[in-house]
Amino acid sequence: MEILEKIYSAIDTSNMSWFTFVPSWVIQDAVIILLAVVAIGFVLKHEKKPIPILLEFFCFIFLYAAVYENFATVTGWYGYGQSLIMVFNVPMTVPIIEYLFVYVTLRFCRKIRIPTWATPFFVGAFGVLADIPLDPLSMQQVAISNDVLIGRWTWFISAADASVMEVPIYNFTGWMLLCGYAAAFLLLGRHWFQKSGENRIVGILYPPLCMLAGLVVMCSPLSSFLLWLGPWFTKGGWTEYLMLGLCFAALIVLLVAWRGRMRKRLTWKDEWIILIVFGVFHLTVLVFGLIGGHWNVVLFGLPFSMLQMGIIVWGFTRRKGTA
Repeated sequence: MEILEKIYSAIDTSNMSWFTFVPSWVIQDAVIILLAVVAIGFVLKHEKKPIPILLEFFCFIFLYAAVYENFATVTGWYGYGQSLIMVFNVPMTVPIIEYLFVYVTLRFCRKIRIPTWATPFFVGAFGVLADIPLDPLSMQQVAISNDVLIGRWTWFISAADASVMEVPIYNFTGWMLLCGYAAAFLLLGRHWFQKSGENRIVGILYPPLCMLAGLVVMCSPLSSFLLWLGPWFTKGGWTEYLMLGLCFAALIVLLVAWRGRMRKRLTWKDEWIILIVFGVFHLTVLVFGLIGGHWNVVLFGLPFSMLQMGIIVWGFTRRKGTA
């Protein structure tokens, strides 16, 4: 609650414009909103109990990701340009795409039979793969917003920060935490829901409780430890590269260790949302990188996009594995 009070008291909306019209920003936001609408339709049709999943979506946005993102803007870590729909200082499309990554990766993990205890690590690492092409592009998409020259998303870093493409290294690892914490608590909540016999009250209670718990952990000392091994080390050093490397190591180990547990490959009929969310996302990032002439960003992010899409396509094309 102290975090919420700090955000609400510190945000000054008196001189904020309602919207900044930057065509590339508008189109990218519209794509994410369209993906959200498609995902909601998928949930309603394919989930046995869609209401708890939709509550997860709502609570992830307003009780977890948007709260943390606003906290980060208030403390001066980074800032966003004014976008289509804002949750105070943060475009709503930011927590929307974050939840879509978590939701579809949880489905992917279940289908390829990643163990439940290891799933948060996989979801977190998949979040990192998606973020690496995105954030450098957002930094390059600069425009005048609220009478300030700012990128669609801008880090206010110092010369001492370890960074690549003007983005701190720990930001990429931060997606491991943001997505991984959410996945861990949502899995606990879903387990509680199932053990209760899919009790309606439990289905309503677990999404807000889990997301608030995730927010508490996100703001705890555990995060600084996982980002740069705090308190023994401070941000800006080699430990940030180490922790980011461990994210990729976790993904590789999980894929190799459990690659044979799949009993059947994913099918378009049942899991098309996975391909749509990640496929459209990476295609959008690539197209706007090329249109904007941000060749260095495209070359930097493309291998990670290809790796992520390759893993997903593998799940849809792999032959039957061992039980």
